[in-house]
Amino acid sequence: MNWDQVEGNWKQFTGKVKEQWGKLTDDDITAINGKRDQLEGKIQERYGYTKDQAQKEVNDYFDRI
Repeated sequence: MNWDQVEGNWKQFTGKVKEQWGKLTDDDITAINGKRDQLEGKIQERYGYTKDQAQKEVNDYFDRI
C-alpha cells in the first residue's frame, strides 16, 4: 500500500495499527498522525526493536493490507 494513502486516511488505519502493535498508546497514535518515521520510532521505543526491525515490521504489515 502506498504510504500517501495511509497518511491521508490515518484515522481509518488507527484501529488496525493498534491491533498490530498493541503496545502503542492512544497518545502515540495521535502523535504519529500518519507519519511513517514517527510510527517506526514509536515501534522501536515500545518494542525495543532496532531501526531496521521497525522499518521491516511497518513495510511487511502495510504490504499485506
